[in-house]
Amino acid sequence: MDRVPAGAMTEGVSAGWRLGWQPADLVRHAVRAHGRRAGRMMTDAIAAEMRAHAAATVDERWLGQLTTLGAEAWWKRDDTYLAEWADRHGTDHDTAVRCALQVVALLRSLPRLERLCPPPGEARRPVPGDHAGRRADGRIPDRIRALLAKAESTEFPEEAEALTARAQHLMARHSIDQALLPTRAGPPGDGPLGRRLPIDAPYESPKAALLGTVADANRCRAVWTRSLGFSTVLGFPSDVDAVELLFTSLLVQATSALVHEGGRGRRSRTRAFRRSFLVSYAVRVGERLAEATGTAERQAAAETPGTGLLPVLAARDQAVDDAMKAMFPKLTGRRIAAATDREGWLSGQAAADRADLGTRPAIR
Repeated sequence: MDRVPAGAMTEGVSAGWRLGWQPADLVRHAVRAHGRRAGRMMTDAIAAEMRAHAAATVDERWLGQLTTLGAEAWWKRDDTYLAEWADRHGTDHDTAVRCALQVVALLRSLPRLERLCPPPGEARRPVPGDHAGRRADGRIPDRIRALLAKAESTEFPEEAEALTARAQHLMARHSIDQALLPTRAGPPGDGPLGRRLPIDAPYESPKAALLGTVADANRCRAVWTRSLGFSTVLGFPSDVDAVELLFTSLLVQATSALVHEGGRGRRSRTRAFRRSFLVSYAVRVGERLAEATGTAERQAAAETPGTGLLPVLAARDQAVDDAMKAMFPKLTGRRIAAATDREGWLSGQAAADRADLGTRPAIR
């Protein structure tokens, strides 16, 4: 009885790979459906399945997710896995069996997703030197992370605004540098890729809208799959990195601003106020990001005459649009929930004006 659920979970994970699911997707899906215990058991099922694949046949993005999840086969024997799992998590054997059956049932009901990268066994690891001369200054992403970390931790709204604005400016310049690398180095650069980012409750609609505005400002596109709790961001690798980083930071800043507003009175703690706050925040942040990106592009065009910057950027935009149409041929639009609370709207707009986008000079 202990062997059967363990084997069924491993087989279910293999089927999940063929349906387009990735490690982080499966664990997030298990947590959403049955809680953290199911997420931990799903992580173990992934670790068990990955033992069948040589590292050279696993995509780097896949390996990165496995490392983040901590997916390792820690148990001694597969036929005693459930008993060992129960001991490890301080519970009884019946609970372990029940959790395993939940995971098996979840794996057998997975819908098909868009394939974002080769599954284990089909990937080809890059040959050293394949990307030589095609990467921009590696210190720039670290500087962006540092700016956004400061923006999230500061208690002064004006400083957070300046830091975030400066970060977006650096992101736009980094994207431009990456766009120009193929023209300078000769061989073509990497094409667009996709990455799934979680959109968690509550207030999923305005959060998805915020991600969409961040993606648009950084030459990416975001497609929200509401039923599964994530958005797929499509774009060139460095731009997708920038979107994930900035979206995460802006969510932290928005949450902090909402907590601050919640201490001002009973009305600011209502659901209508908070939804209106986040919708307004997403709209205003989008305007500011677009302005910062436009400024960076005009500055770069003036500083690099003769590089054909604008046609290069237009070509990248077209490549992203083509990738989105190919991956989501039946894509449909959906309106986000309307803002119904005027005070919440104005408060969200003010918070967005204070949000640090990383484009302005630091305040002395």
